[in-house]
Amino acid sequence: MKLSPVTSLYNVRPIRSMAITLCLFAISACVSTEPRQLAPSVSMSAEQSDFTGNPTSAGTPAVDFGLSATINESDSLTNISILPGIRVRTVSPGGAADRAGIRAGDVILSIDGAPSNEPDVLDALALETSSDRRFEFEVRRNTTVFTAHVNVQASSLVQLPPVELYRADPVLLRAGFTSTRTTDSQQQPVFGAQLIRWFEHSPLPDAGLQSGDIILSLDQQAITSAQDLISRINSGYNPGDKVTLQIRRGSRVMSEQITLWHPGRRLSQLSLWPLFRYESSLNPDQTRLRIGDLLMFSIFQYQRTGAEQQYDVLGLFRASTGFGELIEE
Repeated sequence: MKLSPVTSLYNVRPIRSMAITLCLFAISACVSTEPRQLAPSVSMSAEQSDFTGNPTSAGTPAVDFGLSATINESDSLTNISILPGIRVRTVSPGGAADRAGIRAGDVILSIDGAPSNEPDVLDALALETSSDRRFEFEVRRNTTVFTAHVNVQASSLVQLPPVELYRADPVLLRAGFTSTRTTDSQQQPVFGAQLIRWFEHSPLPDAGLQSGDIILSLDQQAITSAQDLISRINSGYNPGDKVTLQIRRGSRVMSEQITLWHPGRRLSQLSLWPLFRYESSLNPDQTRLRIGDLLMFSIFQYQRTGAEQQYDVLGLFRASTGFGELIEE
């Protein structure tokens, strides 16, 4: 039996229509990914670090009251006002304030008869006091006012200057290094970066590096110090890049290829118009989902921005949850 041209045409048209429809869906489909987390940024140290004190600092307190304080705000959230005194936020266990009976939440009205309405008054007294002394605090707890005798002792310890341990790369190599001097494969004196330790998720252990290994070069470029290695890695490479390190381990010199730390990837966009559209981003922190995108409105729409979530059905019914709250830190 032979089909007529008309019958063949009717059989081809549905297949062609389905093929065109599938092509349109494929064209409208979209899949995108982004890093699972934003790579942190770190400020680079100078080649020679200076651990001397801050020249703009007023000095180091010689005594410690054993408490921290803030301005004294009223307890009502509907009628916030500033009241006399300073409110105690924390009290160090066993400190001078703790021994005097002061507790968190108390309000210090005066110190040695002088009104104390600014938290900076405690820092000023700590800087001015260089010997053992007793202070008389007038303290209010709820509606009871009492006197607390705070005895402070001047510190007699000699402050030793800081000592550098190593240079750390907490992002791409996730390890600590010190500058050292050694020899290359031709027994010529060179400088390098010696691996001291590695942190969690460091790519170095998986690449076979060991504590004590000395990195001589990065992609065939000589390393002059630990800071040189860290600065060049963080300024010239991205997460997930591959680099080649020349390493000296004992008397052996070898090359190892490593993949720098990468946070992995996450789904950031998935759409198949007009069925649905999903979008998510880390910065800003938000997620959006549309089901049945009909141009003018969607059958269902969900959006999250931070802690706030919004729901929308047919553009007629809307609901929101998770609005931010004002809290005291």
